[in-house]
Amino acid sequence: MPDELFAAGPADQPLAARLAPQALEDFSGQEHLLGPGKMLRRLIEANRFASALFFGPPGSGKTALARFIAERSRADVVELNAVAAGVADLKKVLEAAKYAAGHLGRKTLVLIDEIHHFNRTQQDVLLPSVERGDILLIGMTTENPSFYVNAALLSRFTAFEFQPLSEANLEAILARALADKGQGLGRLQLKLQAEAASHLTRMAGGDARKLLNALELAALSTAPSRDGTRHITLEVAEESIQRRAIRYDKKSDDHYDHISAFIKSMRGSDPDAALYWMGKMLAAGEDPRFIARRILICATEDVGNADFRALLVASAAFHAAEVLGLPEARIPLAQAAIFVATAPKSNAAYLAIASAMAEAQEGPAREVPLHLRDANLDAESRGHGKGYQYPHDFPGHYVPQEYMPQPKRFYEPTDSGDEKRIKAFLKALKEG
Repeated sequence: MPDELFAAGPADQPLAARLAPQALEDFSGQEHLLGPGKMLRRLIEANRFASALFFGPPGSGKTALARFIAERSRADVVELNAVAAGVADLKKVLEAAKYAAGHLGRKTLVLIDEIHHFNRTQQDVLLPSVERGDILLIGMTTENPSFYVNAALLSRFTAFEFQPLSEANLEAILARALADKGQGLGRLQLKLQAEAASHLTRMAGGDARKLLNALELAALSTAPSRDGTRHITLEVAEESIQRRAIRYDKKSDDHYDHISAFIKSMRGSDPDAALYWMGKMLAAGEDPRFIARRILICATEDVGNADFRALLVASAAFHAAEVLGLPEARIPLAQAAIFVATAPKSNAAYLAIASAMAEAQEGPAREVPLHLRDANLDAESRGHGKGYQYPHDFPGHYVPQEYMPQPKRFYEPTDSGDEKRIKAFLKALKEG
């Protein structure tokens, strides 16, 4: 590894660590948290920071900001990783912090990375120290804290959600890395092709660490030309960041957010969006049967009788997914998603059953009329079935008769697809 790359920093630090922001102005993205006048920025500038939880995707700046705060605090700083730290490690840190607070008048700031890995017992150990103020705690996690942090501890935090960095944010970070001659790569005389830069920022997927790791790998693997310039081409960039990491966790918000986007895209008649969200879930390892069930729901809830074939296609796709498995199951699932997305829409059946169930629970009690009751056993003794008119004995296979006491209409067919025909049929019956 070239000595000049680390002329101003420790040789064992990667570029992402060396380029950690030294001022709030160095942060790219998270304007909703760090923009002028925002609460988090005001707390940092006033050095009045309280215990907090930073959650969001990898490479969005959580750890960088936590360390930035730690360096400017007047507190003793302890860093822990929840993957490796046990209860004994926590108790040791907390006892030292309690002594420092009670006898030395010093605060202790504890940074816990990947706090979602702490179980309930470990989180309960933290609670008294946070509540007494023995420590300030900054927890960092890529998961939704509502799923992984117990309510008692969560109530003592201020939670700040970090967003994936935009490509514009990543471009700014890339420019700073190339220009910085101290902590960055400015001394290496790098020339990054526009296509290579675009590929790196696009494939980083909002992750600054992934971007900088790829840039550093590209720089170190490229030999300088005769004039000392290192030309990073698109081919080199592609080799350095071969595949975008798909941010999708089946146990977190990602699971529900993506399936929600998938369903809403089908409901909104956008087959391309539906295919994208489905493709992303499948590429990340989602169970195809989970997706198939959602297509079934959408077929009946959002298409319904506007095109009865949607439910048939969705049912067939579900069966095919169970029989085939991946990767083949993606094809019938795609076919069904496209069919549902492009079918005429009606939620009339969904609204009808909801209304009928509400009437059964809250409306007047209704008993089955005698002529509709089962006549197999009690036709003679109790009059069951007496007076029932068999529709097939009448012209048009229809005869008006009471099917429900105190009739009430629940199903209101729309003018969409096949329901237009159903609407006309029911109207004709009503008009005789």
